[in-house]
Amino acid sequence: MPDSATPQSANPPRPRVVLICHEQDPIDSQGLASWLANEFELVGIVSLREKPGLLWQRVRRELRRVGRARILDVVAFRIVYRIVHASADERWIEGEVQRLRARYPADLSTIPKIVAASPNGGEVESFVRGLAPDVMIARCKVILKRAIFTIPTAGTFVLHPGICPEYRNAHGCFWALARRDLDRVGMTMLRIDEGVDTGPMYFQGSYRFDERRESHAVIQYRVVLENLPVIGAALLGAWRGQPPSISSAGRTSATWGQPWLSAYLRWKWAALRSAR
Repeated sequence: MPDSATPQSANPPRPRVVLICHEQDPIDSQGLASWLANEFELVGIVSLREKPGLLWQRVRRELRRVGRARILDVVAFRIVYRIVHASADERWIEGEVQRLRARYPADLSTIPKIVAASPNGGEVESFVRGLAPDVMIARCKVILKRAIFTIPTAGTFVLHPGICPEYRNAHGCFWALARRDLDRVGMTMLRIDEGVDTGPMYFQGSYRFDERRESHAVIQYRVVLENLPVIGAALLGAWRGQPPSISSAGRTSATWGQPWLSAYLRWKWAALRSAR
């Protein structure tokens, strides 16, 4: 005779999830993908392989944003980052991927995948529609077209490294650190709409970062990775129809771009002084 207290199903239904990420970013393409495969039903991966020259397109776009004088500040930061932080960050990424893969073991070779230069092409649209996802996670530097982000029945979500609406667009954690807005060094899970990080917000979180020892890149990864259990619960809630829980009413909204060397030096000087 069956026990009436026993759940009817030991394996409750889970949302079908598609991940969009950059091929060259192992934190997302391996670590986050493994977590998704364990927590949900990961049914597909859109792996973005950047074309040569895309970096210069971003430089030209930033030039239009900040002007000729400030673009030198942007380029100088990239040079300093490569000298000061890049090697240590690469070692951290390698170790973090190994940790995530060990904690969330998954055979990612069995997950259907498409490699594309852009997430907005017809082949990607056909691929995603064929998977019939409930939810899509976009971890990419490209604004998705409506025809793409509206495919999942419960929506497409970003895990944005910045507290919105104050730190929309790129490098939100860096600018919060540089502006000494330390209570807003964190991440936002929001559903994509046609704006830039303007959609409904379901979760915001942070962690006890070390701004003297950790680079902005590590901090921007960790604000997401340290909150995976809560992000998972928020995604399940959104799939089940729960409304967004965070309001932007009365808050300042701002977009940010690439880091500047001058802002980086002010940040590090302030961080050293605050530790004394």
